[in-house]
Amino acid sequence: MTDPTASFVETDLLAEPRLVVEPGVAARVSAVAAPVLQGMGYRLVRVKISGEAGCTVQIMAERPDGSMQIEDCEAISRALSPVLDIADPIDRAYRLEISSPGIDRPLVRRSDFERFSGHLAKIEMAVAHGGRKRFRGTLAGVEGDAVRLRRDDVGAEEDPDMLLVLEDIAEARLVLTDELIAESMRRGKKAERELKRSLGLEPAPHAPTVKTMPPKKPLPNTKQHRLAAERARRDAIDPDQGD
Repeated sequence: MTDPTASFVETDLLAEPRLVVEPGVAARVSAVAAPVLQGMGYRLVRVKISGEAGCTVQIMAERPDGSMQIEDCEAISRALSPVLDIADPIDRAYRLEISSPGIDRPLVRRSDFERFSGHLAKIEMAVAHGGRKRFRGTLAGVEGDAVRLRRDDVGAEEDPDMLLVLEDIAEARLVLTDELIAESMRRGKKAERELKRSLGLEPAPHAPTVKTMPPKKPLPNTKQHRLAAERARRDAIDPDQGD
């Protein structure tokens, strides 16, 4: 049975604003791309413009649950290319690249910090905290308007736990670890199964085979008959029966 609250949760995640946004030309691209993606059921993660192959516009996107398949990238590219051509946010030729956020992904929304609690991350602050801007440690959940980070680079006299205000974060991303790779693989397999099930390609689960045993023959009621039955099972001859 479908969870009646699932659609509301997905809608909230689609509309969730990003805490980390791009400046300049990338901001113009994101202003065009974000509503198109949201209308298709995807979330914009990041826009990056580089000089690769002359000029490459990379748009990272994902579904609300964090999954992203090759088919999703192709669908976004087909829908977004003509819109960008009309809006023309870049004044030169460019190559459009649609991709997933990747395993060591950027963290740009509050839900990202919640979802990846327990994993290692690097965070760079726009506003210095305690005299420094760069931090590395394990994400330990979100409290109010701040993310709790358990630092792994502290001295013996320092408190490893700290709260970093989300709105003051300039950039944050996960650090590639074995645990993160394992979780990413689990998420990918789950998303693939759900996609196949929605397309009717997932085979129906087989009913478990129950092995039934024939009922045992009841033993006779009398003591004499019970003894005879017991001797018969032992291949003995019943002495009560004549020649």
